[in-house]
Amino acid sequence: MSDDRHDTLKEPLWVPRPVEETLAMYADWAATYDADVTGAGYATPARIANALDGRVPYTARVLDFGCGTGLSGLALKDIGFTKIDGTDISAQMLDFAQTRAVYGALWQSQPGTLDITRGTYDAIVATGVISLGAAPPETLDLVLSKLAPGGLLALSFNDPTIAEGSYDAALQAAQNANTCTVVFRENGPHLPGKNMGSDVMVLRRQ
Repeated sequence: MSDDRHDTLKEPLWVPRPVEETLAMYADWAATYDADVTGAGYATPARIANALDGRVPYTARVLDFGCGTGLSGLALKDIGFTKIDGTDISAQMLDFAQTRAVYGALWQSQPGTLDITRGTYDAIVATGVISLGAAPPETLDLVLSKLAPGGLLALSFNDPTIAEGSYDAALQAAQNANTCTVVFRENGPHLPGKNMGSDVMVLRRQ
């Protein structure tokens, strides 16, 4: 096997796929995920943490939804957030997240579900999760439904997700239904080593 695991990022990651294929892909990728994405300059976790900075206190309860190996949780901790929990559908990714001194609680969730009481968290972070090749567009409504009025959802759409259109359509539908307002949206680097950007957003639950 080649030592250049950046080949993983050359695969068609940003395409629709059945959830079983997504689970298999992340199970296989877990051991080299950090090296692959950080090697490509993975910028979105820090950008999302910065977008939340000043919008909720550092003592706010934050859920890292789709936490993966914990890179997004680590970015939140580095900013100063102190009460971070995480959940992901991949047991293999969670094994790596567990090794970080980041999360108060960490659990495996089932695809298409988020088994928490509404209002438990002041903010939910979904770094690259509600996006093409990962969770489907309807996940946006699922996550928003778990926030109390005034709660924040910080998330990102990468370039392929924006170009595909259905995720922005879901966001527009949520705004039209007065479910949320967009309080921040900014384009910037996502995987600069792959010449890919992302829009980082913060949504406020109505």
